[in-house]
Amino acid sequence: MDEKWPLGVFASIDAGLGVDLQVAKELGVTTVHLHTPHAESRTPERIAEFRKTLDDLGIRVSCVFAGFEGESYADIPTVEKTVGLVPKETRAARTAELMEIAKFANELGVDTVGLHLGFVPHDTSDPDFAELLNITRQVCDSCAADGQNVHLETGQEPADVLEGFLKAVDRPNLFINFDPANMILYGCGEPLPALEQLGNWVRSVHCKDARWSDEPGKTWGTETPLGEGDVDFGKFVAVLEKIGYTGPLTIEREIPQEPERQKAEIGGALSLLKSLKADYGL
Repeated sequence: MDEKWPLGVFASIDAGLGVDLQVAKELGVTTVHLHTPHAESRTPERIAEFRKTLDDLGIRVSCVFAGFEGESYADIPTVEKTVGLVPKETRAARTAELMEIAKFANELGVDTVGLHLGFVPHDTSDPDFAELLNITRQVCDSCAADGQNVHLETGQEPADVLEGFLKAVDRPNLFINFDPANMILYGCGEPLPALEQLGNWVRSVHCKDARWSDEPGKTWGTETPLGEGDVDFGKFVAVLEKIGYTGPLTIEREIPQEPERQKAEIGGALSLLKSLKADYGL
């Protein structure tokens, strides 16, 4: 992709909370992060259909995001119990499904798989930390065999913990999908210093905004339309420039129960990002 900071949106086909691909086309974006479709849609026939649809719409998938049955973002304790590869009772099945999702992405022609790993233990002597290290290495090695990268999304841990985990995994195809709003929503630290600290690993971003909770880390912050929260996207883009990031700016606004509002707020986010890009002559 030659264009610097192409504008994109989080999209879905039959699963997840992103916008429909047709809506992405109407919004005028050329790149999307795609939530993984249901397992029954990950067939060779459906993949061929998806590829044709994407070609017809002129849209490129830059990352397939894994999602798993039973995940819930109802509140922070529920996220801790249900999200990603951390919950022990679903870990083996989800790891196997993640490998299948990576194969789906590869057959779709996508070289990047993203996911929320979950709440990684902060204590590196915790036996669970070692297990998650090994699983993440296995996932990375499997993806590397197909020339794919793995992007872990920020949110559930402070920058120091995430940096330590990435260094411990020690795989050249493991990177970060940086979501500044998640740092605020989870109460894990100021997003802009974190972006600068983790810059060497940042290979994709979600443009999402939020306001801090009164009890950061205990209760959720509040997600807002882009530009109405505490991220400061002018400074966010300035840090992206500083760390040398040139990839897509992918808007995430997952309120599918209000499709008109969703489309309007994504449209507002696109306008804001276009004006910020213009400041850099783009």
